[in-house]
Amino acid sequence: MNPASGPSDPCSGVDTSSRRELADWIKREARALGFALVGITTAEPFLEAEQRALAWLREGRQGEMAWLTPQRMRLAARPTELLPGARSVIVVGASYRQEPETAPAAAGPLGRIARYAGGEDYHDLLRARMAVLVDRLTHHLGVRPRTRLFVDSSPLLEREAAARAGLGFYGKNSMLLSPGGSYTLLGAIVTDLELEPDTPVVKDCGQCRLCLDACPTGALYDGHAVDATRCLSYLTIELRGPIPTELRPALGNWIFGCDVCQEVCPYNRGRGPLPLDGLRARPSPGPQPALIPLLELDQARFSALFRGSPVKRAKRRGLVRNVAVALGNSGDPAAVPALVRALADPEPLVRGHVAWALGRLSGGQAVSALRGALALEVDPWVRAELAAALRAAQRVP
Repeated sequence: MNPASGPSDPCSGVDTSSRRELADWIKREARALGFALVGITTAEPFLEAEQRALAWLREGRQGEMAWLTPQRMRLAARPTELLPGARSVIVVGASYRQEPETAPAAAGPLGRIARYAGGEDYHDLLRARMAVLVDRLTHHLGVRPRTRLFVDSSPLLEREAAARAGLGFYGKNSMLLSPGGSYTLLGAIVTDLELEPDTPVVKDCGQCRLCLDACPTGALYDGHAVDATRCLSYLTIELRGPIPTELRPALGNWIFGCDVCQEVCPYNRGRGPLPLDGLRARPSPGPQPALIPLLELDQARFSALFRGSPVKRAKRRGLVRNVAVALGNSGDPAAVPALVRALADPEPLVRGHVAWALGRLSGGQAVSALRGALALEVDPWVRAELAAALRAAQRVP
C-alpha cells in the first residue's frame, strides 16, 4: 500500500523505443507470473469516469456502502494523488474462469457461490504476484521505482485504468469485456516509471442486451451501470441488514454474489484463459454447496470452513441469512425441520429471514413453529417477519 522507496525518475528522459522495450519486458514478466491480461496506461486522471461515479453517488446507487464518498471517488480518479510523481499505471488481470459446474450428488437443496469467490482471497493472491513483478522490475532496472499496488480494496478506478490500457471495453453489465471473456480480477501498479502506453479498445456491445434481460432484479441500467441496491452481489455481500422483502425471491439459490450477467454474455462462451493458481474453486464447500449444513453453521465452523475465502466478507450472519432465503426459494419441504431449528438462531437477522423462508414453504410444521416463535420473540423486526410469514403460510392451500 505504501509507496516504495527509490529514485524519483528512474526512466526520466528515455526515448520512446526504450519506454516501449521496458513496457514489453514488464508484460512478458507479468504473463510469466500467471496474469492473463497486462496493459499500460498513463497516470492522467479519469475525469469522465469520475463524473459518472459522482452522478451514481448522487442517485444513491451505492446503498449502504458508506465508504464510497465523493472524496474517495475523486481520489480514485487521480493516480498522481495516490502516488505523487506517478507517470504510468500497469494493469494486470487474473482469470478466475472455472470448469463448467456440475451439481454434486448431495441430498437436499443446493446453493450457488459466485465463481470469483470459490478459491482463495484474490486480494492477497494478486497483491503477492504484483509485488514479485515489482521486485523483478527492480532487479531488471538496477534501481527500485516508486510504486503503489491496488487490488480492489484501495481507491483506484481499476476497471477504468484497464479499459484505457487496452485490455477490453465496458459491457452493458459494467464488466470489462476482453477477448477471453469477463471472468477476470484486476490489479494495478501505479508507478513513476514513464512507460509506453497501450491504445484503448474502441468497441461496444452493439444491440446485444442479454445481460440486461437476464438480470434477476433489473439492476443494470443506462447501458453500462449497476444499481447496487438491486444487485444480488450487493444484497448477499455488502448489505448488512435485512434483504428487501420484494427482492428475496429474485435471489433464487445465490448465497454469495451472482454470475448471471456474465453467464449469458457471448464473450464468455467457449474456452478462455485458465484460472490463476489459487483461484480454482475449493472442493469444500464447492461452488454449489448443500444449503442445510450451511444453515446450521456456528461461528467457529463458519470461520474454519471459509478461512482465506472471500466468503468471509459476508460474515456468518450474512451468509446464513442468504442461505435461509435460498431455502425459502427452493420449494423443498425437506428444509423445514432445519429452518424450524434455526428460529432459535442467536442473530435476529437470521431469525427474521428464516421466518420468511418458512412462510414461503408453509405446511403444518412451519405454521406451528412460526406461532411458537412469535409467542417468545422480543425483537420488534423479527416479530414483524414472523407475523408476516405466519400470514403467508396460512394463506397457502
